[in-house]
Amino acid sequence: MWVLRPLIPFCAILVGPATARPADRVDVALVLAADVSRSITTEKFDLQREGYAAAIRDPQVLNAVASGPNHRIAVALVEWSGAGSQAVVVDWTLIESARDAEVFAGRTLAAPRAFANRTALGAALTFARTVLAQCPYDGDRKVIDVSGDGTNNDGMPAGDARDAALAAGVSTINGLVILSSDTGSSYLKDHENPPGGLQSYYRQNVAGGTGSFVLVAKSFESFGRSLVAKLVQEIS
Repeated sequence: MWVLRPLIPFCAILVGPATARPADRVDVALVLAADVSRSITTEKFDLQREGYAAAIRDPQVLNAVASGPNHRIAVALVEWSGAGSQAVVVDWTLIESARDAEVFAGRTLAAPRAFANRTALGAALTFARTVLAQCPYDGDRKVIDVSGDGTNNDGMPAGDARDAALAAGVSTINGLVILSSDTGSSYLKDHENPPGGLQSYYRQNVAGGTGSFVLVAKSFESFGRSLVAKLVQEIS
C-alpha cells in the first residue's frame, strides 16, 4: 500500500501540464487585407466580400483550423484603398468552430463599403501591421494576407512597408492577386498588368517572410476558390 500513495499525485503532475492550453493562444493571428480601390467595381466588390465569407466557413478551412496544435485561429478583416483609406471591417474574431466562422461571415457580408479611391499597398501593409500588433490573442504565427488587382499608386512604396512589417515581428506576408479582364485606358492596363505581370509585382513588393507565397485568382468569380486554397496553406 505504501507504493500507491505517492504515485497518484506524481501522475497528476505528469498529465496536467501536457493537456493544458493557454486561453489566449492561437495557431495563427491572421489579418485579411482586401483591396477596395476604385478599380474594384460594385460587382467585383460583392464577389470579393462573398468570397471572404464563403472561404472562412469552407470545410477545408475549418479542417485546417482543427488540425493545428491549438485548434483555433484569430482573424481580422480590413479593407484599404488610398493612403488615408483603411478600416477594420470585422475586428478580431476567434475561429475554432463552424459557428464562429458563420459569425465572421455574417459580419463580413453586413458591413458597408467605406472606400473607392487609389491603391496604396504600402499604407495597407502598415495599417495591417498595426492591427496585427493589437491582436488580443497570442499567435504562434503572425500573418498578413493581402489581396488586390493592381500595383501601388499612392503613398509609401509597398516594398518599404513590407520590410518594416517583417522587421516589426510579422512572420509572413502573402499575396492573392486578382487578374482583371477589363479593357480601358493604358494607365489601367499598366496598373492591373504591370511589366512581368501582377503576380511577379506582388512577389517583389508585397510578399515576404517565412514561407511566403503569392497565388492568382484568374477572375473575381474564382476569387473565393483561390482564397480557400490560400487560407488552408496559411493555416496549415
